[in-house]
Amino acid sequence: MSAKIKHVAIISQQYALLGAFYETVFGMSVAQKSRRSGRAVTVGDGYVGLNINPRKAGRPAALDHFGVEVDEVEETLERIGRHKGADYVRRPSTRPFAGITANDPDGNPFDISQRKMENRAGVYVENSGEQHPRHISHVAIRTIRADETARFYADVLNLEERNAPHGDKNHYLTDGKVTLVLIPYSIRDYAGTNVLPTGMDHIGVTVDDLEACKRDIEEAVDINPAMSPIPFGRGKEGGMRRELAARQAPYAQHFLSDPDYTLLALRQG
Repeated sequence: MSAKIKHVAIISQQYALLGAFYETVFGMSVAQKSRRSGRAVTVGDGYVGLNINPRKAGRPAALDHFGVEVDEVEETLERIGRHKGADYVRRPSTRPFAGITANDPDGNPFDISQRKMENRAGVYVENSGEQHPRHISHVAIRTIRADETARFYADVLNLEERNAPHGDKNHYLTDGKVTLVLIPYSIRDYAGTNVLPTGMDHIGVTVDDLEACKRDIEEAVDINPAMSPIPFGRGKEGGMRRELAARQAPYAQHFLSDPDYTLLALRQG
């Protein structure tokens, strides 16, 4: 049985604002515990929990990592040990859903948990398993050794690799509901724009009605201008970045960034 991609984490100084953005625009539910804790905001789409953590000293604001739920943690750790360069560390018990953090052979971190771990809380427990009409469908990572990394996730997490369309160099691995996208990284792709490092790239969101979603964004900004998405693709360099995003996420029909610069790739499902 394959692992389930069950959470995505963002680091942000504006974690309360981002929680309101994802709740208002995409209809995500706010975990009851996060309403009271002040530590972070967790929202969910019925299947995936989006954990928005407050930024701390030495940590950049960014799309940070994804997390999976497995049937048996110890078996998963044994499989990780078969891959050179991959490793893991057990986390403090205060981390909801993050019992263990591992890295793939290319150094990309991801969290591992299983259903009965004591630290599971909040939206990860409250999610019903049924995706909302607007939901996280893709999580994308820029990685240098994409072929090797794809084999790692197929072996360790039993994710199923789907064939990419002709000319698409990405790897697509799915748990049946959410797809992990591995984007082959080349610094030369950024020759005409600002250079990004390897790491998390974007969140893919499938919506029931793309034009209605755009109208909802406009309405949310009318009510609270602070929820305005950051412009994406403006100017010469921005235009080149948009063209690159379109090549790296060919499933996307519309790009925007949330109010703290996380890139979102939207498509109508």
